[in-house]
Amino acid sequence: MFYTDGKLQYPVRVETPDPLFARALQQAIGGVEGEIRVAMQYFFQACGARGNPKFRDLLINTAAEELGHIEMLATAVAMNLEGAPLSLQEDVAADPVGGAVLGGLNMKNLLSAGLSAMPVDSDGVPFNMSHIYASGNIAADMTANVAAESTGRVLAVRLFNMTSDPGMKDMLSFLIARDTMHQNQWLAALEELGGATGAFPIPNSFPQEQEKQEFSYAFLGFQADGTDPVAGRWAAGPSIDGKGNFAAGPMSPLGQKPVLGAAMPNSGAQAEQM
Repeated sequence: MFYTDGKLQYPVRVETPDPLFARALQQAIGGVEGEIRVAMQYFFQACGARGNPKFRDLLINTAAEELGHIEMLATAVAMNLEGAPLSLQEDVAADPVGGAVLGGLNMKNLLSAGLSAMPVDSDGVPFNMSHIYASGNIAADMTANVAAESTGRVLAVRLFNMTSDPGMKDMLSFLIARDTMHQNQWLAALEELGGATGAFPIPNSFPQEQEKQEFSYAFLGFQADGTDPVAGRWAAGPSIDGKGNFAAGPMSPLGQKPVLGAAMPNSGAQAEQM
């Protein structure tokens, strides 16, 4: 069950409305790096979490927080759209948000939402849940969450640097700080799950003796001239999970050329294929 008290999680204020920045903020709502993505990701991970219930509690609490972030950003979008011209016939050059319509206003915010936020990205493309990762494996999910918060923080920093509005900078500074915490909490959860040597390789329940172990820690090069692949930490020394040693070398074909059977009758193929 979810509750609300009608108040924003953190203050949202806009001193100078900017419809172009409203469009940019839509990426933080409905973009692949945005708050809808992480809210739904953590929610569905929580719904399917098995094992120690503290991980479900961790996920569901953070999902609820991210819903609050959506509300903050949606409010910021609406406030940045206040005063935007409602007609292309208006003298936008004289408007306080001069040139908004002709200079970058997302028309969906005007035509479909009446100068309000929408569950879309900065180009107006609806969020479609294709980037929700909830595998049912708690370590895999925590690893995906680190990546989600990392790309989200990158986006928030870019937005912070795009605006000079003090209120927007203050709100984004809060969101950046929360991204910092969320990156760290997912890493902390991975540490509780055993860290690199305990949680990895994921799933750690699969016996490694059943995999082709000669390839388990081999960095393979595919240079056409057969030279060794680029050197790095991943190419020599103990593996990160502590269960092997890295090696590197060029890859040679181990399989045969594929030969498929004849085409099926009535499949639309040429007679020569049957």
